[in-house]
Amino acid sequence: MAVKSSTSITPAWSPWSEPPRRLAYPPSRKGLPWHHLPLAHAVNYQQATAYLDRLQLFKIKLGLETTAELLADLGDPQQKMAIIHIAGTNGKGSVGATLLSILTTAGYRTGFYSSPHLISVRERFRIGDAYITEEDFARLMDKVRAVAGDRQPTYFECTTLLALLWFAEQDTEIVILETGMGGRLDATNVVSPLITVLTDIEYDHEQYLGTSLEAIAGEKAGIIKPGVPVVFSGRATPALPVIEQRCREQQSPLYLLDRDFSGHHAKDNSFVYHPMAGPPGWTLPQGLAGPHQAINTSLALAALELVDNTFPVSRQALTAGLRQVSWPGRMEICTWRHHTGNKRFLLDGAHNQAGVLALQQALTTGYPRQKLLLIWGNMADKQLTSALASLIELAATVIFTRTKSNRFADPADLRAQLSITKQAKCSCAETVEEALERAVTIMEDDDLACVAGSLYLIGRARHILQREMVR
Repeated sequence: MAVKSSTSITPAWSPWSEPPRRLAYPPSRKGLPWHHLPLAHAVNYQQATAYLDRLQLFKIKLGLETTAELLADLGDPQQKMAIIHIAGTNGKGSVGATLLSILTTAGYRTGFYSSPHLISVRERFRIGDAYITEEDFARLMDKVRAVAGDRQPTYFECTTLLALLWFAEQDTEIVILETGMGGRLDATNVVSPLITVLTDIEYDHEQYLGTSLEAIAGEKAGIIKPGVPVVFSGRATPALPVIEQRCREQQSPLYLLDRDFSGHHAKDNSFVYHPMAGPPGWTLPQGLAGPHQAINTSLALAALELVDNTFPVSRQALTAGLRQVSWPGRMEICTWRHHTGNKRFLLDGAHNQAGVLALQQALTTGYPRQKLLLIWGNMADKQLTSALASLIELAATVIFTRTKSNRFADPADLRAQLSITKQAKCSCAETVEEALERAVTIMEDDDLACVAGSLYLIGRARHILQREMVR
């Protein structure tokens, strides 16, 4: 496939002129001893998850040194697999889930590492339709812990190591690897992928990634490797020159949405894709719901085009895979079989301004209902007042709530930030259970309750509505 040239002006600012740095916030705190369990002791799943949860004490630590060192000690399992590496602000999981469904349907043993999870940490590790077993999770986590010794990997570093070990052990043919945050200093950025995919770049995690789209794009661009093709949505105008410059530096061909390929949802709920090569206008199933998913589906299909020589996918497998794709907690309709009757809930993990606007657009153009109820909670470090105010316009009733995490914003504070008019239709619930119960008491059969604001909130709500996702 021909290398695409880039003609955009190189920005004066470039993050690649800066020396590598290791970020830590807040500083690591003293917690329980690292060697909590004897190295020779075979741990069970509960012990393994408890050990992993204690690593949350160390919070976020961006940098590649620990991950690279531990992978070397573990035999560099990442070198034994073909990888599609995904970064971006929104849509990473949707692209990954779409790729997983199509490649699995095509007959490839496909791994998918994603984050965060909604209910169980095992959701982060999949091969096809199967999640990692509790036994494999415990065994591999103990192996990671033993190799770590006195070093202190973070929660995300440990799950990344475990994922790469498991995928190598299970002889996966291709792995979809989603970054946790950023890219340049993300723990997943120790691999040499076949393809790099960059989804929409928007404002999020500014305290770590920078306060401008150029700075954030620079961090995301860190996963671009020499000569490795890049698929990019390119919709954030300030981000595009940064990505183009990085591709030029790495001599990596760049393929842009709406320049080299495109896709859109048709009126009959099908999806029309215009590929890089071959006849335009493939008519396919829609895949994931929501107007914004046309972008993510297009990125996934473009990535498949670029790996077609190694992992060819038939039109039949493409069609079947799109029909079967699922990504829980993202524009997901759930029915709660409550004692007062069946109630419809829409769960969406929108947690930044771009995500909230995408949810607002989806609710404006679809999801028929008599009335909309909104159950909302967000992390305290998110500034979503303006986006949330627009979403509230669509709702007849709003219930602010939070999970047990002390990182959540106080519901009363969220309500107080709104105008007096909007406050009149808002109430507060101290728990997710209370918020859901309050909603069903005022819902009619044709009403829809939307739960949004945080994936952690979605996870708790989904657990109440449908129990565990993994078996």
